[in-house]
Amino acid sequence: MTAREYDVIVIGAGAVGENVADAAVQGGMSTLIVEAELVGGECSYWACMPSKALLRPASALRAAHDVGGAREAVTGGVDPSAAFARRDRIAHGWDDSAQVRWLDKTGIALLRGLARFDGPRQIVVAGDDGAETPVSARHAVAICTGSAALLPDIPGLADIAPWTSRDATSARTAPRSLAILGAGLVATEMAAAYASFGTEVTVIGRSGVLRGQEPFAVELVTESLRRSGVTVRTGTEVLSARRTPAGATLELSAGDPVTAEEVLVATGRIARTGDLGLETLALPTGDWLDVDDTLRVRGFDWLYAVGDVNHRALSTHQGKYQARAAGAAIAARAAGIPVDDTPWSAYAATADHSAVPQVVFTDPEIATVGLTADAATAAGRSIRILDYDLSWIGGATTRADDYRGHARAIVDEDRGVLIGATFAGPDVAELLHAATIAIVGEVPLERLWHAVPAYPTVSEVWLRWLEEYRGTGT
Repeated sequence: MTAREYDVIVIGAGAVGENVADAAVQGGMSTLIVEAELVGGECSYWACMPSKALLRPASALRAAHDVGGAREAVTGGVDPSAAFARRDRIAHGWDDSAQVRWLDKTGIALLRGLARFDGPRQIVVAGDDGAETPVSARHAVAICTGSAALLPDIPGLADIAPWTSRDATSARTAPRSLAILGAGLVATEMAAAYASFGTEVTVIGRSGVLRGQEPFAVELVTESLRRSGVTVRTGTEVLSARRTPAGATLELSAGDPVTAEEVLVATGRIARTGDLGLETLALPTGDWLDVDDTLRVRGFDWLYAVGDVNHRALSTHQGKYQARAAGAAIAARAAGIPVDDTPWSAYAATADHSAVPQVVFTDPEIATVGLTADAATAAGRSIRILDYDLSWIGGATTRADDYRGHARAIVDEDRGVLIGATFAGPDVAELLHAATIAIVGEVPLERLWHAVPAYPTVSEVWLRWLEEYRGTGT
């Protein structure tokens, strides 16, 4: 059968693949996107959007409880069924027709099915009906298949049919009890969400909560989880799992066993590259793909790996950033335009190395960008740490009666610029982009002195940091 030919083929129609395809089309290239599940991918249906939808009701309720005058009007707790119904609306009922219409409008061709390489630039797509369609790319193929939940090799774990993050975000009802393996971002967010639904939650972490975050942020989140009724057990690991009449029982290396109606595995991610036929390209299957800063797989002049699949920064927003760089590079190379891959060019995903923003939507929110104090020290930077209690700021006082939060800035003393920031507190995600801009722009702190924060807002923390840095204050 003669293969259909396109300038660019994108494997995976999640947010990352959509952005690569859009950039290619904008560059005047005929583009095909291949998707085996839903157009819109993990973020739209099983990750970012539904998870934040499940967390929001409790967040809104806490905000009301934090303010006298609103607190008195609150008469109940989170309604799980209403929360799930709202989540369904935000996930569009797992119907991707709106995003398919966007592909049509944009001029991106869609082929549904599983993609498998059959040689350089050659792909066979197997549809649900078993039919196979060969396609080929004139210029580039971009792998945007993302990552999947890692299932640890624990005796009996697979037999109890544990939840992954997909199950947790798409569940129809809240279980009576939930044991969560892992203590990272997914684990803490889902612990917070399900605890708000009345589920008895136990978090089991081999190491600490939110490993790699600033200690003050870890302490605030751990304390909040425990206040909400979550049992947090760290320094232990699951030895085995089995189903009993009471539920799933987990034997631990330290302490008593844990029994729960459902078990959520949130111990990490693996690359979704195992069934792509990468062996035909002499690439290992099931591994993360190594790329340069233009997202081109090393050793190839036509193959790109964008988003989670390259393991540079596992987040939707960073994947979309990579997609913009990769799409621009693909179009430029196809047109014979030299690609500048030096730091901060339009074709290089430079921010992956030093300015990756992340938000953990727990109570309190944790918003970070750049390096922590420990990471900066380990990197040999000469740093100064600026700490400030957010409750001392006027904007915090008007926002809540008992505001609790903290902010830390990491300054590179040799250059006088910000290289890291961590915020912990209510709605601090909205403070993050200013820090990201300061780090990416390498704005001198002396210039930031002239960026005046509005009063009364929590953004005044910027002024307080600078006052501390200058040795002044009010």
